[in-house]
Amino acid sequence: MNSTTPPRHRGTRALITGGTQGLGLAVARRLAQEGAEGIVISGRRSALGEAAAAEVRALGTACHYVQADVGRAEDCTRLMGAAIQALGSVNALVNSAATTERGSLTETTLDMWQAQFDINARGPFLLMQALVRHLLARKAPGSIVNILSQSAHCGQSFLVSYSASKAALANLTKNVAQSHRAQRIRCNGVMAGWMDTPGEHAIQKKAHDAPADWLAKAEAARPMGQLARPDELAGLIAYMLSPESGVMTGALVDYDQWVPGAQPE
Repeated sequence: MNSTTPPRHRGTRALITGGTQGLGLAVARRLAQEGAEGIVISGRRSALGEAAAAEVRALGTACHYVQADVGRAEDCTRLMGAAIQALGSVNALVNSAATTERGSLTETTLDMWQAQFDINARGPFLLMQALVRHLLARKAPGSIVNILSQSAHCGQSFLVSYSASKAALANLTKNVAQSHRAQRIRCNGVMAGWMDTPGEHAIQKKAHDAPADWLAKAEAARPMGQLARPDELAGLIAYMLSPESGVMTGALVDYDQWVPGAQPE
């Protein structure tokens, strides 16, 4: 991109759930750097959210924080309404908020199962539904990126409900893409692998009693010597949201250093 080329995200007005830290915040920063017109980020902790919004605004893009829990249906409705009010309209959505609570088949309770599906599948469904209705009413194009997981392929034994919820979202991603391609509303997903985020640090401590050097040990054992990093993945998501990705829709992009289906040699 040269100095005379319009910014890739000029005209983008985006809502990013889970945008107060980790991957969601990295995407917000990237969109701001690429000229987005306005961004709304959401999360449950207001102090964290206000600080994140200020960080994005410092890059030159209007950014608003809305406190919301996407596991609550009423919050999803309120969130999309607040984003439309703040930005005038919304034409991009990144469903990044998620919970990764642990539980095996025999340990997972009905409450745990329900919470995972409410946050990881129902919340994105409600937000996509609200956005698509908004876009159809305006006869406007739009783009959605859902943050999925390699666990949607199968998942570990202690990630039963998480894996199932992400698999549901993977199917929903394709269904939305197929249903609204004629209206120029695109929907894609990223099947992210193990990533270095604040949320991952917290769950490693909580669920696995991980030592202080867990990240260094984990990265030393990876084929490429690192975990996935939010600032790197944000570039792919920004591309998928942008007009540069053309007719790309219904794609589930594996983003990991392990190749699904490969066997030890």
